[in-house]
Amino acid sequence: MKATTYGAVRLGGIAVGLLLLASVIFPRISRAAEATDQGRQLFEKRCTGCHSLDRNKEGPMLGNVYGRQAGTAVGFNYSAALKASRFTWDEQRLDKWLTDTQSLVEDNNMDFHVAKAEERTEIIRYLKAISLSAGNGSGTQRPKS
Repeated sequence: MKATTYGAVRLGGIAVGLLLLASVIFPRISRAAEATDQGRQLFEKRCTGCHSLDRNKEGPMLGNVYGRQAGTAVGFNYSAALKASRFTWDEQRLDKWLTDTQSLVEDNNMDFHVAKAEERTEIIRYLKAISLSAGNGSGTQRPKS
């Protein structure tokens, strides 16, 4: 009987440990999901007039933009300047782009900016999360038919 009692106590200790770990991890996950939701809402409000996550519109698809080389979304007709830019989209470049596209790449075709730094941060966080969840390896996407 002592072995059974010891096993139950040990199992109970493991369960308590897992609950404590979950209480630390899940609030972080919840906060991250909330932040991503704010970014999604801002993306839908600010960006979807010209962009989609999974298809080219007036602007290129953005569902896999984070980590992608600029000017390479399959099927989109980029400006010569953006095609020649040869950089990869990361937080700093996306922030500079959304602040003032011309300050990053002169003579590009996008004439829009997001004035508020907090909104840019949330949009970028959302685009990064979407790109990473899609397994952005090559950085390129094929448009949906």
